[in-house]
Amino acid sequence: MARSLLGLQLTHDTEAGRVIVALTEVEAYNGADDPASHAWRGRTPRNAVMFGPPGHLYVYFSYGLHWCANVVCGPPGLASAVLLRAGRVVEGLDLARVRRGSGIADSALARGPACLTRALGVDGRQDGVDLGSGGPLALRAGDPVSVVAAAGPRVGVSRAVDRPWRFWVPGDQTVTAYKRSPRAGPDPQ
Repeated sequence: MARSLLGLQLTHDTEAGRVIVALTEVEAYNGADDPASHAWRGRTPRNAVMFGPPGHLYVYFSYGLHWCANVVCGPPGLASAVLLRAGRVVEGLDLARVRRGSGIADSALARGPACLTRALGVDGRQDGVDLGSGGPLALRAGDPVSVVAAAGPRVGVSRAVDRPWRFWVPGDQTVTAYKRSPRAGPDPQ
């Protein structure tokens, strides 16, 4: 499922305007079978959306600093989700700049999960939103990725670090650089 999200567009219409981001980088998390997943130890009030129907947005506050967003992709009751890591702003550049700062390069406006949510104006109020309902926050078809997606280890996780569940559009400037978590131990390569 994660690979198929590349190239799709996440659109958010707010009172301030519309921002659309084409997804260029994602990471998969597989619930109870994945010690890096928020759902690994079971259902909690924080991760409850992950156990719901696919196509909903799971939004959480990370490290007390910023919001991150995931698309739920498993059947109800089996938590799995795909973290939206990066994208290219294709509409609403001026509004994304207001939200992120005027000195940010276009390629960096939605690079990284926290930057992506900030550029889109997504926060905890969107936790659980159905992305296919036709509402102000929606996941829509975009330009299909015409190249084979690259795959590699996830960024910043300290468990299940070598699972190649991060997918990105090769050569796209909006993709984040790989950074292994210092808690994961030395990189075997």
